[in-house]
Amino acid sequence: MAARITRQLVDISNLDDKNAVLGQQDRRRMFALGNQLWHTDSSFKRTPAAYSLLHAHEVTPEGGETQFVDTRAAYDALSPKLKQRIEGLVAEHSIFTSRAKLGFIDFSDEERRATPPVHRPLVRVHPGSGRKALYLASHASHIVGWPVPDGRMLIRELIEHATQPQFVYTHRWEIGDLVIWDNRCTMHRGRPYDGEAHRRDMRRATVQDLDPAMQDLRVA
Repeated sequence: MAARITRQLVDISNLDDKNAVLGQQDRRRMFALGNQLWHTDSSFKRTPAAYSLLHAHEVTPEGGETQFVDTRAAYDALSPKLKQRIEGLVAEHSIFTSRAKLGFIDFSDEERRATPPVHRPLVRVHPGSGRKALYLASHASHIVGWPVPDGRMLIRELIEHATQPQFVYTHRWEIGDLVIWDNRCTMHRGRPYDGEAHRRDMRRATVQDLDPAMQDLRVA
């Protein structure tokens, strides 16, 4: 059976291969709910995403917005003491961490082996501007070398700080919109919508982040 869209794009929709709305118990629908958590695209992959491009083909009459956070401005607003505390720290990222936060743990051993955890700096320097930015995501599990509860509390504290209203932009989609963002200095999340009553068809492309500083520090 032919795919609904080309394999070069990521299907960010609530539709199956026959263009029908996914059922409530559909595994793909439940997995996609993780997109409603604050995240940075592909931070859990060996090579993460630099830019993402999202194109709206069908939109919902209400809900379904996408929110973006400027993690450069969020870093700038940290206290000098906290900046010093987090400098040089490394977080472990995994797709299974973000999905487990929703109670979705239905992954095979093969799937887990195919996407092992990666280690990323908690603070990165943007290669274009030279500005420092927080590198956060719901995929971030803990701080390497710290007791797990302490690391998770720090990650939670930083995400709560970064997602204050002054750092957030909300995009309300219209058909034909194309939004491009830089994952190296942002986080984003989708907002809820009635996926049983309304169709939503979005298609995403990503550009890989080849910055040497963002290699998996676990194997560096």
